[in-house]
Amino acid sequence: MATLTAPSVSVAFIEAAASAIQRGERGVIAMLIVDATEGLATDYIIYDVTDIPESMTDANKTAIKLALKGYVNAPAKILVHVIAASSAYADGLAALATQKWNYLVCPTAEADGVTSDIISWIIAQRSNGMTYKAVLSNAAGDNPGIINVTSGATYEGNEITAQLVACRIAGIIAGCPLTMSITYAPVADFSDCDRMTQAELDAAVGEGKVVLMWDGEKVKVCRGVTSFLTTTDTKGDSFKKIKLVDAMDMIRDDITLTAQDSYIGKYANSYDNKLLLVTAINAYFRELVAAGVLASGSCQIDVAAQREYFLSKGSTFVVDGETIAVESATEQQLKEGNTGSHVFLTAAISLLDAIEDINLDIYIG
Repeated sequence: MATLTAPSVSVAFIEAAASAIQRGERGVIAMLIVDATEGLATDYIIYDVTDIPESMTDANKTAIKLALKGYVNAPAKILVHVIAASSAYADGLAALATQKWNYLVCPTAEADGVTSDIISWIIAQRSNGMTYKAVLSNAAGDNPGIINVTSGATYEGNEITAQLVACRIAGIIAGCPLTMSITYAPVADFSDCDRMTQAELDAAVGEGKVVLMWDGEKVKVCRGVTSFLTTTDTKGDSFKKIKLVDAMDMIRDDITLTAQDSYIGKYANSYDNKLLLVTAINAYFRELVAAGVLASGSCQIDVAAQREYFLSKGSTFVVDGETIAVESATEQQLKEGNTGSHVFLTAAISLLDAIEDINLDIYIG
């Protein structure tokens, strides 16, 4: 007798989860730089310092080297897009929009006065379903996709501004495993930073700023926060944490791409095949729970959305050849109804944060 195996859609989602954990260990950075050096190409893929073009300006070499340093891991790669003049930022962003990456850095954005343009571009991209994020200096974007770095530091004996520190922070984020946060990540290559009191650090974090701190011995990242401040009914405090936004973005990407590659257009839209997709997504969630990314996760057919769909088509719908009134239909009948090309699902997940706040009361007898 042949051995039965999991349906191919479930396998695809399980493989996507395994791949997600690996990708989460090493993110991809996009770097938009201005360099008018004659003979430079437009695009470079940088895996290590040996890939940096020798003819680049020293400032751009430093920015790339800082981003490459990473954290627990180095970034998977840096996609460098070169523009010859500061008037070509829009063209550079358009070119990067055709590639897959996680974090954008642009070490001259603040000096050239284009920070707000990049913020607007990132927000627009995220509104259109992309999961791009940008690590920028002095960029109060009030958005989960914008990381706002405001500290200067001392690097190799020289004082550097937040523009270059942002490149280093991007590398730290890209090299941070999904089960960790960048909070208190040591930055050993910085010998000093803009020093702040505890009250100033607290205020900066509360304002959605990523700042460096001096703990008396070394420089480290204070807290891994996004620039998001204005919470809503649908976006709460979870969107203020870099770690949690990274996990949400990864899950969104994985479910979208895996469904496109392994499900959409390949199955009839029957109730059984909808359940196949539900089972596959739940298998993906279980893998993320086992990996310590999620505390829990579950997916099911969205009965309320299916009801609304049937009402938009009329007062009745058909199940197995029987005409059913929408208002009197049971939940199971609503699940089994024919929804054309549409699949309505709903999911609930609980994200695991990193340990960041410890309260310890010590009683002395």
